[in-house]
Amino acid sequence: MATQKMIHAMEATNLADILERVLDKGIVIAGDIKIQIADIDLLTIKIRLLVASVDKAMEMGINWWQQDSFLTSKAKETEVEKEIEALKVEVKKLKGEA
Repeated sequence: MATQKMIHAMEATNLADILERVLDKGIVIAGDIKIQIADIDLLTIKIRLLVASVDKAMEMGINWWQQDSFLTSKAKETEVEKEIEALKVEVKKLKGEA
């Protein structure tokens, strides 16, 4: 029984090490799916998957979640501010000030 526990612990450590390396370095998986009939493209799907830590993604310039209003309150505030400015411009137009 002790041997099984050691193997399990070693496997878990190896899996943790692999996951840490993948998140630290990042990994890209890419593939394309194309459906054709008689040399006519009907559908093309390009699949790109990036697995990385948030820090690594930010280092690579990927930060789309910071502008997504469903994922951050900062993006919501920015959207509200833009909407308020647009409304102010519209009010000025209606008043004849612009």
